[in-house]
Amino acid sequence: QVQLVEDGGGLVQAGGSLKLSCAASGRTLSSYNMGWFRQAPGKEREAVSAISRNGWSTYYADSVKGRFTISEDIAKNMVYLQMNSLKPEDTAVYFCAAGTRTFVSRFEYDYYYWGRGTQVTVSS
Repeated sequence: QVQLVEDGGGLVQAGGSLKLSCAASGRTLSSYNMGWFRQAPGKEREAVSAISRNGWSTYYADSVKGRFTISEDIAKNMVYLQMNSLKPEDTAVYFCAAGTRTFVSRFEYDYYYWGRGTQVTVSS
């Protein structure tokens, strides 16, 4: 089992950047495929980015391609989401998730462990 804690959210102006971090404890991240999801008010949770267990494959939602970058530091048991050129529509609670698949996945059912989320607010 793994516990996930997100950090790095906040208020930023449009065009700005934030770097979210996800700290994992309990087991090494090399045992999991990882993902970042977000949920805006009144909307369903959606996948933003994901990375396979071996770190070789990544996924990005079309809405964030070219702006967001997922990375991980296995030695530190951390996963990151670098978010650049932020837009007001990126405003949401961002969740880190871990699954036991070997492949990269954008589907919530492939993730078993979830953090509590961190709020990202982008002002126009």
